[in-house]
Amino acid sequence: MDFKTIYSSKAEAYEAMVAQEDYQGNLLKALAEIRPFSQQHVVEFGTGTGRFACMLAPLVAYIHACDGSAHMLSVAERKLKAGGWQNWQLHQADNAHLPLPDHSAEIAIEGWSFAHAVGWYPDSWQHEVGQMIAEMQRILKPGGTFILLETLGTGFETPRPPAPHLAELYDWWTETYQLNHTWIRTDYQFSSPEEAAHLTRFFFGDELADRILAEKLTILPECTGIWWQTA
Repeated sequence: MDFKTIYSSKAEAYEAMVAQEDYQGNLLKALAEIRPFSQQHVVEFGTGTGRFACMLAPLVAYIHACDGSAHMLSVAERKLKAGGWQNWQLHQADNAHLPLPDHSAEIAIEGWSFAHAVGWYPDSWQHEVGQMIAEMQRILKPGGTFILLETLGTGFETPRPPAPHLAELYDWWTETYQLNHTWIRTDYQFSSPEEAAHLTRFFFGDELADRILAEKLTILPECTGIWWQTA
C-alpha cells in the first residue's frame, strides 16, 4: 500500500478504521504496566489522527503530539478540541527532528510510525530509525522511558511480523538498544463483515478484506508488539 498517500490524503478513512481498533482496551493497560502516565510530560512521535493523544490527555500533565502530515494533524486537532482538554500541543515535524527542547519529557512514545522507514528508506533504514530513537533519547529527562509500538500482524491471533523487513527491524532494535519486549492483542470490532471490509480495504488491501467477507468476520484479530527502555 502507498502509505505516504494515505497519510497525506485519507485521514478521515484512517480515523474511521482505527476508531474500531483495540476494542478491549488492552493498549492503555499495557502502557500503564510499563510506566505510570499520570501527570507525566509525554511526547508522541507520529501521532496521526491523535488516537494516543486523546487516550493519554485525560491522564498526563501535558502531551506534545507530533506528525509529519498536516492532513492527519487536522483530524487530531478536531478530536482533541472536542475532548475539551487543554494540556496538549500539536507539531508538524519529522520523527527525527522535533521542535522540542532537550530533557523535556518523562515519556516518549510512537505507534505504527517508525517502522515505515524500512520501506521508505530500504538502503538506509538503520540510520533513519536510529535518528528517530536518538531524538526520543534527546528529549527524555534522566530516568525517562521511550516506548515503541508496531504491528505483529493484522488478521492473526498470535504474533508474527507481517513481512521479513519488519522482522529484521524488530530484531535489530531489540539487540542494538537492549529493549524490553512484550505483545498484546489490539483486535478490531466492526458492526458487520461488510463494514469491516469497507473500512480496512484501503489500508490492508484486497486479500484481507476479501477474507473478512468470506469468513464473515466482525472481530478482526491483531497483534501489536511493544518495545521499551528506561534510562
